[in-house]
Amino acid sequence: MRKLLTSLVMLLSISSNVAIGAERAIEKEVIVAAPVAAVWQSWTTKAGIEAFFSPQAEIDARVGGAFHIHMDPLAEPGMKGADDMRYMALQPMKMLSFDWNAPPSLPEARLQRTFVIVRLTDIDGKSTRVNIYHVGWGDGGEWDKTYLYFDRAWGYVLGNLKKRYETGPIDCRNEVSRRLRRSGSRRGVDQGADMGAAAAPRRAVLTLATEPDAATRCGVSSSASEGLFTCCA
Repeated sequence: MRKLLTSLVMLLSISSNVAIGAERAIEKEVIVAAPVAAVWQSWTTKAGIEAFFSPQAEIDARVGGAFHIHMDPLAEPGMKGADDMRYMALQPMKMLSFDWNAPPSLPEARLQRTFVIVRLTDIDGKSTRVNIYHVGWGDGGEWDKTYLYFDRAWGYVLGNLKKRYETGPIDCRNEVSRRLRRSGSRRGVDQGADMGAAAAPRRAVLTLATEPDAATRCGVSSSASEGLFTCCA
């Protein structure tokens, strides 16, 4: 009987480990040429977020505070991007977490919430390791599409964070406009429009920046759309 109980305990332990190992998570890492305090500001202030992540943000860095990331500031309320997200935890200079949703192009998954953890590790006082863990995934249907979307997107976000400290703050609106003009696309977008000009061209540019599959609708090559996507994930 004792041997049977021991075997059952071992089997349950193995099953538990397999279940934990099977949990899907997106993990990304980048080394940023900036001290931890500066990188912390990038994730916890409006100016910091808008210098690498999105054209517009509402930020209140406290537990339950706003972490609203507006990829398309001119969209209707609730469709701007991560409109109603919140900080879930903050450990200054070390860790922050927030809830997250799918983009408007995936409406079923957008009704759900996943969770993102960002960890900062000082390397030498002048550079910081940034790790992202994105968890809480379902499976099948739009869950799988959303997972693939952010598996790609978080790499771009961290790439922008790295670039922000190598070459300076990124003006997402003007950068996307510049890349769009360079791509040579004129379909559905005023090629010469600056991001501060008419609303319709700006909306179209931001859509290309935030939804890679919009490239087909707007007549931009897949390689060009990836370039646009890298400005604002």
